[in-house]
Amino acid sequence: MAVHREVRPLADFDEALTIVTLDRPERRNAVDHAHLEELTAVIESAIDRPTRVLILTGAGGHFCAGADLTGVEDASFATLLQGVLDRLRDVPFPTIAAVEGAALGAGTQLAVACDLRVAADDASFGIPAAKLGLMVNHWTVQRTATLLGPSTARAVLLAAEVVKGSEAKRLGMVNRTGSLNEAVEWAEQIGKLAPLTIAGHKLMLNKLEAPLGDDPDVAAAFDRAWESADFAEGIDAFRSRRSPRFEGR
Repeated sequence: MAVHREVRPLADFDEALTIVTLDRPERRNAVDHAHLEELTAVIESAIDRPTRVLILTGAGGHFCAGADLTGVEDASFATLLQGVLDRLRDVPFPTIAAVEGAALGAGTQLAVACDLRVAADDASFGIPAAKLGLMVNHWTVQRTATLLGPSTARAVLLAAEVVKGSEAKRLGMVNRTGSLNEAVEWAEQIGKLAPLTIAGHKLMLNKLEAPLGDDPDVAAAFDRAWESADFAEGIDAFRSRRSPRFEGR
């Protein structure tokens, strides 16, 4: 198992603090189909067990360096990832991303799907999809633009720029500066608050996001990218450790 769950009791409560750790340090905690399935199961188990707060973090000095492209062949990866993002968004308890090192691609998606973020100053957030010829889902674009602001989100999504943790804190994407220890301390404070109030407020905050629905133009652009020769070129270039040559087809 490369996704570990630690359950810590909160004083005077039956409910727990759940710490979920992506543990593939040799791949900077990059995820593939199997690891997303593990992560889904761990989040579901936190829902089944009374949980007050869930922390998502990574082992070995990195949060998640994105998709493990050695095992990504088509858009089914994006569909599976979307399921994980939906679960993090919809669970009734607050979720905190504790970020050190790389949080790129799927790593940034996982971080923005959480309610709160604690990050080291030198953490790195970015969505380098344009370097690979693929696309992220519409909801990720919406949430990223909300947290980083439209201008910085455009630089991240259109120019594949990386935002450091200190800058993400200034922009409001990161709530607090620190490591897993600081995230745990904050989670313990939150865990003493009224859970029904938090669940209700989280529900209302989520409903403030404009419903995206099924936009045929977005769906067509998404399919076109994932089925393109450029995507095949991006993956081959990554695996061959060379620069890709994109032709827009």
